[in-house]
Amino acid sequence: MNPITSISELEKAFHIREVVFVQEQQCPIEDEFDEYDHLDAACFHILAYQEGQPAGTGRVRFKEKTAKLERICILKQFRGKGIGKDIVRTLEDIAHKQHASEVVLHGQEHAEGFYHSLGYKTASDLFMEDGIPHLLMKKSF
Repeated sequence: MNPITSISELEKAFHIREVVFVQEQQCPIEDEFDEYDHLDAACFHILAYQEGQPAGTGRVRFKEKTAKLERICILKQFRGKGIGKDIVRTLEDIAHKQHASEVVLHGQEHAEGFYHSLGYKTASDLFMEDGIPHLLMKKSF
């Protein structure tokens, strides 16, 4: 797991997000990228590698003592290898170091069990985001 520190690394993360969210899940590209997608933004981006190749990404941003995990995704050929768990744990470590007392995320409905296995609690009814059912998930430190 590497913190993203260069434009080249950020572009690799963007490519992964475009493949997973825009191409696979049909999310509108204009909704995928936002004002936090810069190296100087108020959040931290990470890039996961598998077999020497960029395999997954995620980011965490902060509002007071709450950290929000976002844009977590893994390329299809690398799924099922524990990369998602590593990404979440790395983002949580960053949140903890930034003194967050709570971590939240909008998890896709099919991933609810995955997030439960990492200690998250479901904190909402289903809601639609980019045409996909999501749940608010929370975890306190």
